[in-house]
Amino acid sequence: MRGWILLGTLACTVGAARTGVFTYHNDIGRTGQNTSETVLNPYNVNPIRFGKLFSHQVDGDIYAQPLYVPDLKIPGKGRHNVVLVATQADSLYAFDADDNSGRNAEALWHAHLIDSKHGGSPEASTLDALVDLRCGAIVPQVGITATAAIDPDDATIYVETLSKENGDAVHRLHALDVATGVEKPRAPAVVTARLHDNNGNTIVFDPLHQLNRSGLLLLNGIVYVAYGSHCDRPPYHGWLFAYDAKSLVQKGAFVTAPVHGKAGIWMAGAGPAADSSGSIFVATGDGWFDTQTIPARELGNSILKIALRGNGFALEDYFTPFNQARFARHDGDLGAGGVLLLPDQRGEHAHLLIGAGKSGSVYLLDRDMMTAGSLHYCAGCTSDRQIVQELAGVIVGGVWEMPAYWNDTLYVSGSNDVLREFALKNGRLIPAAASSGDVCEYPGCGLSISAHGSENGILWALQTQGRGSRNLAVLKAYDARDIHRILYSSDQHGERDDPGDAVKFAVPTVVSGKVYVGGSGRLTVFGLFGRP
Repeated sequence: MRGWILLGTLACTVGAARTGVFTYHNDIGRTGQNTSETVLNPYNVNPIRFGKLFSHQVDGDIYAQPLYVPDLKIPGKGRHNVVLVATQADSLYAFDADDNSGRNAEALWHAHLIDSKHGGSPEASTLDALVDLRCGAIVPQVGITATAAIDPDDATIYVETLSKENGDAVHRLHALDVATGVEKPRAPAVVTARLHDNNGNTIVFDPLHQLNRSGLLLLNGIVYVAYGSHCDRPPYHGWLFAYDAKSLVQKGAFVTAPVHGKAGIWMAGAGPAADSSGSIFVATGDGWFDTQTIPARELGNSILKIALRGNGFALEDYFTPFNQARFARHDGDLGAGGVLLLPDQRGEHAHLLIGAGKSGSVYLLDRDMMTAGSLHYCAGCTSDRQIVQELAGVIVGGVWEMPAYWNDTLYVSGSNDVLREFALKNGRLIPAAASSGDVCEYPGCGLSISAHGSENGILWALQTQGRGSRNLAVLKAYDARDIHRILYSSDQHGERDDPGDAVKFAVPTVVSGKVYVGGSGRLTVFGLFGRP
C-alpha cells in the first residue's frame, strides 16, 4: 500500500491521479496532514469567501472520519469525486463530493450493511446503547463507529459493523466495491477469536462488550481491526485482529491483557499506526500492567510495537510510563490520544513516535528501540528517563484527541484547553509551546492540516460547543504558522454555516478545496463560495 502517500489512482475506474483520503488521518503514520491542497490557503479561507456549501442528511450519527475517492466511475452515473460516510445505523453512503443539486441530491449509492445482502439476518438491528449495552457514551444506537480503510488499487473499502441478531451481538468485517457498495466475494467475515495463554486459560472475544472505535489499518494486503470497550464495562480486553484483505481469512489475533482483562485499544478513534517495515503501533487504556515478567504479559497503559509474522502476532517492543499504576486507578488512559509516527528526523533518533493521553504528558519515543537498554518500565522512578523525551503535564486538560503534525510542528488539543503547538528540532520537541487564544471544550478538538508542501498551512479544528441542551459542532481554521491567528469560525455566521450537532472525537477531512464534517445525522460540506 502507499502508506504515507495521499495521491493514488483506482485501477480501471479512476482517471488522472488526484489527491484521495483513504484512511484515518490521511496516512498510516496518522499525521493528519494533506500537503497536496492547492485550493484552500490562509488568504482565501475567510468569512467572506469561505463557508458552508451544502449538507446531506443521513440515517445515523457520523463518528467515523469521512473518506474521499477522486474521479470515481459510478456505474450508470458517470465519474464523480466521492465522499464516503459511515453511520451508527450501520449504513455506508457515497455522495458526490462537490455538489448536491439535481441527481446529486441523493446518494450515489447507499448500503445498509446489516441486511441480507451484506451478511445480516432478517431481524438484524443496531444495538441500543442504553438497553443492550448499558452505556451512554454513544447514543442512541451503535453500529459503525470506526473509520473505514480504502484500497485504491483494488477499489475496495473495508468497514466494521456491530449489530444484534437473534438476541446476540455480532461484529463483521466487510469488503465492498467502492463504486457500488456491493459486497466483494468471500465477504463479510464474522469477527471471533478463542485464544489460550501460557497458563492454559482460554480468552474468548466477547462481541457484546467489545467496541471497534479505532480506525481500520490496511497494510501490505492485511486489514487490521482493533477493539476496546463500551464505557469500560467488563469483561473485555484490548484486541488486535489481522485479516487477509482478499480472502478475509483471519491471520492473527492479539490480546493486550489475557488474564486480568481491560487495556482496550480505542485511541479516540485513531487507527493503529504503521511504518514502512510493517511494524504496528497502538496505545492501550487503563488495565493491569505486569511488573514481574519481561516481556510483560499484561499491557495496560502502554504503547506497543507489534508485528504480524507467519505464526501470528509478536510483541516486538513496548513502553510503559513509570506512573502507570496511578493512571489505572484514576482513569488516566495513556491510550486516549493515539500514536503518531513522525517523518524521519535529523539527529540521533531518526524514527520517532508521539504518544499522549489523559495525564497531559507528551511522550517522544524512538520506534526502533522504544526505551534505552530495553528498560520498558522504570519501576520506582519519578520520571520516564528511559525514553527520548517526556514533556510532563504540558497539556492542561489532558489529551483525549489525536494530535496532528506538519512542517516540523506538532499540534495538540487538550480537553477544555487552548490548542498548543510544539516545534521539532533535531528530533526533540521544544518545551515552550505557542497556543491559540480560544479553548476547545471537552473532549478537545478534532484536528486536520491542509497545506501545499511546506506552504499555506491551515490547522482545522472541529470543536464541540455547549449551548443549553445542544452540543453544536464548530469548524475553525487557524493559520498553521501562527495558531493565535484564527482565519474562520463557523459559529460567527449563525444558520448560514451551522453544521448541526457535534459527536465526540470527530475529525474533519480536508481535500481538493472542500472540508467534510460529520456530525449528528448530517454530513456538511464547506468550501469557497462560487467555486465548482
